Amino acid sequence: MTNSLPIVAETWQQTLNWQPNPQQQLKFQQLYELILEGNRQLNLTRITDPQEFWEKHLWDSLRGIVLQGKFIPSLETGASVIDIGTGAGFPGIPVAIVAPNCTITLLDSTRKKITFIDTILTRLALGNAKTLLGRAEEIGQQQHRQIYDIALIRAVGTASACAEYALPLVKQGGLAVIYRGTWTKEETKSLQNAVNQLGGVIECIEQFTTPLSNSIRHCLYLRKVATTPTNFPRAVGVPTQKPL
Repeated sequence: MTNSLPIVAETWQQTLNWQPNPQQQLKFQQLYELILEGNRQLNLTRITDPQEFWEKHLWDSLRGIVLQGKFIPSLETGASVIDIGTGAGFPGIPVAIVAPNCTITLLDSTRKKITFIDTILTRLALGNAKTLLGRAEEIGQQQHRQIYDIALIRAVGTASACAEYALPLVKQGGLAVIYRGTWTKEETKSLQNAVNQLGGVIECIEQFTTPLSNSIRHCLYLRKVATTPTNFPRAVGVPTQKPL
């Protein structure tokens, strides 16, 4: 079969200090096939080549939950996680596959994508993940406020908008992880300003190189240290139009 994902146990081990067991490898493969199938109707991703899919969707999703060389500790013990703007299910579905003790909420504002992800969760028998149709600005003002241990956000707007979507959803002591491509010192300054207003601190910024294409990427880890003021997140659209 041409659409087989690479089985690269050594690469996983060297880069993430972890490797998938046979059952997880099988789920990755099934996920890939389901995405290819769904792509015909939904245009979920441009990334369909098996190597590229492995690197840009699977490996990249899991690299975000590695902090200082190992998986974020609370993932082992059963953290509650939200994936904001999950799209085709990344990074949330790969995280659900590797962290069975966690509960993962996959948030997106597009009903078609949520319906598709529901199908994937059923087909992969991922009982630890569920979907939520909505927008971060709205759920952050409602019952989802400050209830998650970890918020993941990939490819959704500027970093300060991402911080404003994510930090209100995270408990005090929890972590927001923002996935980025390039990153500069100037951006750190403006993010610092946003994070201060939201009750967080920048705990660490990790730069890394992807294992196949050697692209430089970054993950920003924001620790929630105080309650987010009630006026955040601001109304739908505002975090993007008027960044903090």
